[in-house]
Amino acid sequence: MAEQRRLVVCASHSPGMERDTERVEGTEFRAGLARARDLVTEFDPELVVLFGGDHRRAFRTVVPSFAVSLSAGIIAEGNHGPAALDVPYGTARNLTEHLLTAGIDIAVCRDVDLDHAFAQPLRDLLGAVDARPVIPVAVNCATAPLPRAGRVLALGRAVANFLDDVGARVLVIGTGGLSHSPPSLEVDAYELDDDERARLIAEGSEAARTKIRPDWDRAFLTAMASWDTDRLTELTDHAHQDAGAGANEVRTWLAAGAAGGGRSLRQLVYQPVPEWITGMAAVASA
Repeated sequence: MAEQRRLVVCASHSPGMERDTERVEGTEFRAGLARARDLVTEFDPELVVLFGGDHRRAFRTVVPSFAVSLSAGIIAEGNHGPAALDVPYGTARNLTEHLLTAGIDIAVCRDVDLDHAFAQPLRDLLGAVDARPVIPVAVNCATAPLPRAGRVLALGRAVANFLDDVGARVLVIGTGGLSHSPPSLEVDAYELDDDERARLIAEGSEAARTKIRPDWDRAFLTAMASWDTDRLTELTDHAHQDAGAGANEVRTWLAAGAAGGGRSLRQLVYQPVPEWITGMAAVASA
């Protein structure tokens, strides 16, 4: 019965999607994302658990493999100003206790400022970052060494066990990927100011357009559809070398899928979008 009260949606994100204010790029992906939003609206979640990565914004000098936020906000970015997230402190605190008891060593964060990895899926799927109570769970996808896929799956399964006893409709989101290699993540530098980040992106954006790997993306989506954890583990642990630095973000998809109970996640859409330097996709458990 618990699984029937849980919806999983995983979707790519990209700052380029928001820069495209005329909505002329990635039209297939936008249509698939709209279908995902319809599923979320029909499901009407009472709580959101959001697995997201960090683009070396919130976590730079100290980088936990996994971190549960007890309070959090969204940074000003692109066309959006700063905003507060509605984090249910008691539930988030209980989740951290559960994870530690289950043998998952996680960090606890307060007043952490998160970027578009968390903001974009909340806006795209729910309409606003504060539309529903949300527990942000950060998964290190950017700063080596990264958690192995097996450990990410263990995190997700432990969250699933916690959600079994939560008397609410829970939307579980994984955000990021698929294949892409942002210039700002290709450098092994943890302290990039906005000017340096912008310079790297401007100088490397043309080359980044050529780094989408549709074959890898389709293999990953096929493994998600059958929830083949052996194949997902193999693809994820070799994502960086086979599909670019940004492909490491599929760890959030693994965590979300496991937290949803390890069910088949059917493909809603896949479209390589060179303008956004990313293989864009969305999957859902419904």
